[in-house]
Amino acid sequence: MSNPAPVLEVRGLVKSIPSGSRVVEILRGLDFTIPAGTFVVIQGPSGSGKSTLLGLLAGLDRPSSGEILINGEPLSGLAENQMALLRGSKIGFVFQAYQLVPTLTALENVMLPLDLTGHADRESRRRAIELLGEVGLAERCDHYPVQLSGGEQQRVALARAFVTNPPIVLADEPTGNLDSRNSELVLEMLLRLNRETGTTLVMVTHDDQIAAMASRRIQLVDGLIVADRVAETVLAAVPA
Repeated sequence: MSNPAPVLEVRGLVKSIPSGSRVVEILRGLDFTIPAGTFVVIQGPSGSGKSTLLGLLAGLDRPSSGEILINGEPLSGLAENQMALLRGSKIGFVFQAYQLVPTLTALENVMLPLDLTGHADRESRRRAIELLGEVGLAERCDHYPVQLSGGEQQRVALARAFVTNPPIVLADEPTGNLDSRNSELVLEMLLRLNRETGTTLVMVTHDDQIAAMASRRIQLVDGLIVADRVAETVLAAVPA
């Protein structure tokens, strides 16, 4: 019996952008797979391509060449509306800068992915309220982002990422703008989702303490994978 397809697969991934008379290569031919249910951390210095990679995995941008597959389905064959539906059903994204809609309340922000995919109903509203309670914001449902602290906004963003029960959550420095207390709350919820529901968690972070909790670390330098470690075992290394 063949092994099941990984939840995420990256093949020869290249991302380059024009800059004046030259082309800047941000990612230079990445290859890796991520099995379902794992917690993977992506690390590297500023400019190494971490956030670019995460945006490509989420379908927020298109690669210059190469392929990304989610559950064996290549993203390159999807039209924009199909990509949006895939993101709404399979991917939750947590941004460092929260990315809440300022004209929507906390509850409306959490329900937004359901509205965009046409699944908002009374049960969806109940789930959104329940999630806001889980992140400690039960009394803040009707508050707008400007009325919330940075930690509260990130917890709203976290609830929004979870509301569709996605099999994959991508998080870009989710604790980077938070104090230690809110960082612990956000991290605990992400890890609980991974542990209890088998959600695949892929996180960009500079925090080595968080990275130490991951089952796998992928290290990027200058758009290349220079190390790919499971626990403390180095699986692959490319000279920097």
